[in-house]
Amino acid sequence: MTLLLRASSLRHLRLIPAAALFFVAHTMIAQAPGAAKGLVAASVQPDRASSYYHYGLARLYEDMAVNAGRSDYATQAVEQYKLALDADPNSRLLQDGLADLYFKIGRIREAVTAAQDQVTKNPDDIEAHTLLGKVYLRSLGDMQSSQSGQMLQLAITEYEKLAQLKPNDVETHLLLGQLYGLNHDSGKAEAQFKAAQGIDANSEEVALNMARLYSEQGDPKRAAEVLSAIPVDDRSPRVEFALGASYEQLKRNRDAIAAYHRALDAEPDNLDTERGLANALLGDGQLDEALKVLNGIVAAEPQDAQSQIHISEIERRQGHYDEALKTLDKAKPLAPESLELTYNEALIYDSLGRYDDAIGVLTKLVADSAHPDGKYTDGEKANRSIFLDRLAIIYREENKTADAVAAYKQMASLGGDYVKSGYQGQIDAYRDAHQWKEATATAAEIAKLMPNDHGIQLMYAGQLADTGAVDQGIALANAQLAATKGTPDERDSHLALAQIYTRLKRYQEASAELTSSDALATKPDERLYVAFLRGALYDRQKQYDLAEAEFRKALAIDPQNATVLNYLGYMLADRGVRLPEALTLIRKAVELDPQNGAFLDSLGWAYYKSGQYALAEENLRKANERINTDPTVHDHLGEVYEKTGNLKMAVAQWERSMTEYARSLSADADPADVAKVQHKLENARVKLAKVGNVLVK
Repeated sequence: MTLLLRASSLRHLRLIPAAALFFVAHTMIAQAPGAAKGLVAASVQPDRASSYYHYGLARLYEDMAVNAGRSDYATQAVEQYKLALDADPNSRLLQDGLADLYFKIGRIREAVTAAQDQVTKNPDDIEAHTLLGKVYLRSLGDMQSSQSGQMLQLAITEYEKLAQLKPNDVETHLLLGQLYGLNHDSGKAEAQFKAAQGIDANSEEVALNMARLYSEQGDPKRAAEVLSAIPVDDRSPRVEFALGASYEQLKRNRDAIAAYHRALDAEPDNLDTERGLANALLGDGQLDEALKVLNGIVAAEPQDAQSQIHISEIERRQGHYDEALKTLDKAKPLAPESLELTYNEALIYDSLGRYDDAIGVLTKLVADSAHPDGKYTDGEKANRSIFLDRLAIIYREENKTADAVAAYKQMASLGGDYVKSGYQGQIDAYRDAHQWKEATATAAEIAKLMPNDHGIQLMYAGQLADTGAVDQGIALANAQLAATKGTPDERDSHLALAQIYTRLKRYQEASAELTSSDALATKPDERLYVAFLRGALYDRQKQYDLAEAEFRKALAIDPQNATVLNYLGYMLADRGVRLPEALTLIRKAVELDPQNGAFLDSLGWAYYKSGQYALAEENLRKANERINTDPTVHDHLGEVYEKTGNLKMAVAQWERSMTEYARSLSADADPADVAKVQHKLENARVKLAKVGNVLVK
């Protein structure tokens, strides 16, 4: 048998049993030229026959080392490569092979050295650059953060060279694009993905990588466009899953649901896809359907704590609070450190009116997540802000304004945008308590602290206009409009002025500002907000048909917007028209935000208008617990008590309503509404007096 035949047979060595491999190896060694004499003597000319012979043995031992995991075979493979190189020192094949062997058996330092030597001698050696690229890629995850940046740059350098040497290789462009993405160089990443797309326009991997890049850039619309461009019949379950995730980010939950269903049709038992479907169903308000999917996931994977947390969320939103707590109790042993689980427990306590329990849980979350040095990662800051915000809201519900302000101050101490959120929360807490002087002072403080922040200055302008400094507030808002002219912030300046004018009942000027803002809107949520504010403007003018049309526009953009659902439902209920639809809209809003006192008030009022007085009282009392400084809630509760024959309690509620009206801003105390409550109160007092006289007689 010639050496050539032996070499060709090496291609099939993986199919040979281990015992046969030992026999072949020993036979080849026994037949080796100069086998009894040890190493091959150096010669001036390459001894290609000897080199090829040792190369064959090296590949044989390499296969045995990889298949059997034996270090002695690996050592033999290295030695045979070295013997082959002694016979043919300049062989790129042998040098690349040895470097690759070092990599396979985990001798990384030697692999790098061998590959670097080869690159130095042969700068265009594709195999050597490929090996270096693989080594650097593999090392990325093993390095400390201080070293990973250097390793990332080395990997990028190698794949940039490979992209030059192999310009038509799709995988190289994809890897280089991913490396640029890791390096936060999205422009170069996109260029590489597009280069790969130019080579193979139908590549699924290219589409998925481009979509992932756009999603990470915060542009899910482009991600969805890339994925949806693939014909439906050509989409794999992976593509449909990614498309569903993109649609979720866009709040196109119906489209997301359809994509996840298509993925499940092709791959029925994929639990990750089922989780995505459940999230989309939750986002679309299809709570019963989401619950079915989640129960199926838990049945297949009982240790899935996250799905049980979502089940508890659905039960809470459906008002099944005791069941929600039981579900969380099941999940606790599976995820004892879960912040989300603990936070959901606090929300359930809040829904049950167990405010002390909710405060206890949230206070512990805040304490446990605190760092003595005050330094937090972005994720830790986000979590703390959520905990502090909910804690402050409960304090506001309990009229513990000082505690609420203290929580918001902790939020502001997180820095960045949390400064603005924390100050805005403090101002809202003071406004809830009708502490207008403190609210204005706090707004002035943050306005002075951040003089170049247009949003803060506009908030201060609104506060000034609300509290009687109308000219000063409008002047400040107009100054911000002038400063933001031609910038993305100009739209917000028009919106702020529109709200100021609306509250001042300068409706024509408010409408003009909304028109200007609408012309600058480029995103769906921006158009939604304009439509909502215009609807509220029409409602104040009692142009109800026009108001409803605007609210419908907003809901067409986001059918799950709880604020719009509530406003439209309340507007219908207050006028006593289309009450079944009004109840449906408001119930949906309450499902989305069960702790919202304003939504509970709307629901109670819709029940009252429908003649369902027990449900009306139940929901209005809940609303009263959460926003008991709102004169409208007290007025509504008074109506229910009068209707159900509890005149004394009706009088108490209308008296409280008048007290809160007296403490309210003029923009929030419509004289006609105040007069109506006063009239109801006086009539009820007369009736009570008559009843008292009858009893005395």
